[in-house]
Amino acid sequence: MNRRPSIAFGFLALIAIGAVLLASPWARAGSNGQWGDWLKSLFTACSAVCVTGLSIVDVGTHLTFWGQVVLLVLVEIGCLGLMTCGTFLLVAVGRRLSLSHEFSLMNAYGVAQVKGLKGLICWIVGSMLTIEALGAVALYVHLGDVYQSIFYSIMGFCNAGFGLRPDSLASFSDSPSFVLVMAFETILGGIGFLVIYNLCTCRLLRPSGGRGRLTLHTRVVLRFTLYLLAAAFVLFLASEWNGVLKDMPPVKRAVTAFYQAVTPRTCGFCVVPTEDLNPLTRFSYIFLMFIGGAPGSAAAGMKITTFAVLLYTWVAMCRGENETVISKRVVPMDIVRESIVILMALIVFVAMVFGIFLVTEAEALRSGAVALDALFFEAVSAITTTGLSVGSTTADLSLAGKCVLMIAMFIGRLGALTVVLMIGDRESVHHIRYPSEELVVG
Repeated sequence: MNRRPSIAFGFLALIAIGAVLLASPWARAGSNGQWGDWLKSLFTACSAVCVTGLSIVDVGTHLTFWGQVVLLVLVEIGCLGLMTCGTFLLVAVGRRLSLSHEFSLMNAYGVAQVKGLKGLICWIVGSMLTIEALGAVALYVHLGDVYQSIFYSIMGFCNAGFGLRPDSLASFSDSPSFVLVMAFETILGGIGFLVIYNLCTCRLLRPSGGRGRLTLHTRVVLRFTLYLLAAAFVLFLASEWNGVLKDMPPVKRAVTAFYQAVTPRTCGFCVVPTEDLNPLTRFSYIFLMFIGGAPGSAAAGMKITTFAVLLYTWVAMCRGENETVISKRVVPMDIVRESIVILMALIVFVAMVFGIFLVTEAEALRSGAVALDALFFEAVSAITTTGLSVGSTTADLSLAGKCVLMIAMFIGRLGALTVVLMIGDRESVHHIRYPSEELVVG
């Protein structure tokens, strides 16, 4: 049974419900008992469900306490995914999962076996709440406010860049420990539930081929996460040493550079404004946003495992090898093909969104109200659901531009999963084999 339409409609329904709730009088500050601001409410709900963080309102002043609670719930559900939430509720009431539902979840989260899937889903929900609770406790030491601690902990782990202050995390830049807590929560949210599950259940003393070992998925995610963090950290320090970091003390420089190396792949928070960064830094952000986080995580993008497969495939081709080998394991050709399809699909999505922006924002481009590079940055940020923006680009978009941005965030949230399910669900058997012939390429 093909569940792709039900997944998409489920997200659309959740966005619609969230928009109605956020447009209600009790959710908006200064509403005077009137319903309204439908575009702002719809945009905010879409950004929350897609765990993007792009916003055209100041959450801290535009939404009341109950409006912010609705936002938190939308972010939590969007992070977990509707399939996971639905499965958790079914397990909670003791209902048995259908085989097609189990296989859909296996494809979404990369689980190789059906056995233990119910326990995995329950563990996902429990681990998420536990990490967020521990993060809230750590943040409370600095904030001294229970609600704000919970709010920022959820937004950090879910990789959603909504903040209660208009300057994102800039006002917290003088508190290195606060910034580091947010950074590590973002990293945990970006590596994915399967990696956290594997790390918590592995037994290093068992035989390498036995149950409980670190899987290839976990090793690739952790290794490339470390590589990208280190590269982004060094690049940020080098490019911004005489820029935004110039007047900062050494510790603050290091912490700021570390957080700014974490956030572009997964989260929309920033310690220093994106518009103040050097062009080289913003260009590197586009590359990092495009890669994204790990499968089964709060992050979107191409996914770090897809990047690893493509990189190792390229190396293998340069060496004249016929197989893609990672850590002495051969990657199946189906995975290589899926990686290529995901890469091409993402490139097409970004190109389409940017091309439409050139039409909808033509007047703003001519008047200089919006910069061309800022529009491209916005397109990549929306498709990869990162949530970073150059200045007030999101709010300055036209009505048509905002609608395009919502569609981009929605496609970005469903795109990679939809492509993988499409490849996995539709297998065609060719009974006729055609002759092969050489084709000149390159």
